[in-house]
Amino acid sequence: MERPSLEFNLPDTHEEGKLYIVDSLNNLNKLNICPDEAQLSLDEEENTGGTGERMAGSNTRNQCLFFVTFILILIISLALVSFVMFLILQTRSEVDQISSRLLSEKKNIEELKKINNIILKHLNQSGIKE
Repeated sequence: MERPSLEFNLPDTHEEGKLYIVDSLNNLNKLNICPDEAQLSLDEEENTGGTGERMAGSNTRNQCLFFVTFILILIISLALVSFVMFLILQTRSEVDQISSRLLSEKKNIEELKKINNIILKHLNQSGIKE
C-alpha cells in the first residue's frame, strides 16, 4: 500500500495573493486604530525598516556604553595601581630609614661595649675593688 504524498504544489500566485490580502488588512488596521501622528511614525518605520533601525541604534548605544565603561574601568585600575605603587615606594623609603637607624644604633652599641671594656680594664689595672 502506497500512501499518497502530503505535499501540495500550490502555484506562487496563490501565496502572493495571501500575502497581499494580509498586507492590505494590516494597512487597514493601522488606518482604523492609529491616529494621524502615530500613522506617520508607522509609515516612517516601514520606510526605514522599523525595528531594525531601533535595534541598530540600540546596538550602537550598547557598544558605546560598553567602551565608555571599559575606559572608565581602565582609568580606575590605572589609578589604583599607581596608588599601590606609591604606597610601596613610600613603605620602601620608610624601611630604608628604619634600617639605617638600626645600623647607626648598632654602631653606637658596639662603641659603648668597647668603652665599657676599656673602663673595666682600667678599673682592673688600677686595683680598685669593691
